[in-house]
Amino acid sequence: MSDRTINQQPHGPRSHAEPGGNAAHPSAPHTHGHGSEPDDFAVQIADSVESFVLAVTEVAKGDEPGSAVSLLLLEVSQLLLAGGRLGAIEDVVPEDRFEPDAGPEPDGEQLRERLAVLLAPIDVYHEVFDPYGPPEKPNAFRISDDLAGVVSELQHGLTHYREGRVSEALWWWQFSYLSNWGTTCTAVLRALQSLIAHVRLDSPIGAAADGADIDDDGLTDEQLEQQAGDLMAAELGLGR
Repeated sequence: MSDRTINQQPHGPRSHAEPGGNAAHPSAPHTHGHGSEPDDFAVQIADSVESFVLAVTEVAKGDEPGSAVSLLLLEVSQLLLAGGRLGAIEDVVPEDRFEPDAGPEPDGEQLRERLAVLLAPIDVYHEVFDPYGPPEKPNAFRISDDLAGVVSELQHGLTHYREGRVSEALWWWQFSYLSNWGTTCTAVLRALQSLIAHVRLDSPIGAAADGADIDDDGLTDEQLEQQAGDLMAAELGLGR
């Protein structure tokens, strides 16, 4: 698959201006001291993050496959609202120059695999990474890969938050939103919305483009298209 991740990690020495300035608040950093109680903004962001992580994990269990796409559409939309709030505020500035050790990163492979099985007929989608960059051909991505990656990034911040490092958590969520998961979630949201629109507008779902990195499961493009359409029609309660 094409790599959309911007490989910037805030471990080690860092500039507290890394996320970038904000025109509305150019000189008013958002700060939290060690041991300080999280304010309403921090609590709301943390609640949104935790809700997304829990919801995606539950959807991936596959207990209710008929509502998977609709639930993911809602959860990604709500997470992007939290991301928009992080992007709109002034830069978050933690006290420490070095990021405290958050411990081992959680293994997201099981989550990715479960989502891949659940979304198999509709997992691969196509997206242009930078709409303001030079013209380029759409790249192939997987919803399962993207969501598992976003969950992993959000959990990193949750570790800081649960340990009482509120400013560190907010800094991480803001930085990773601007550098990676904001773009990723926006692309996933477009894919999920497109699926629902295809079904409700009775517009066939096209086959994967040439060169798309999809597993060879023995199905033809027409069969994959039919499966995707049937999955969405069943979920939305529409007859085909």
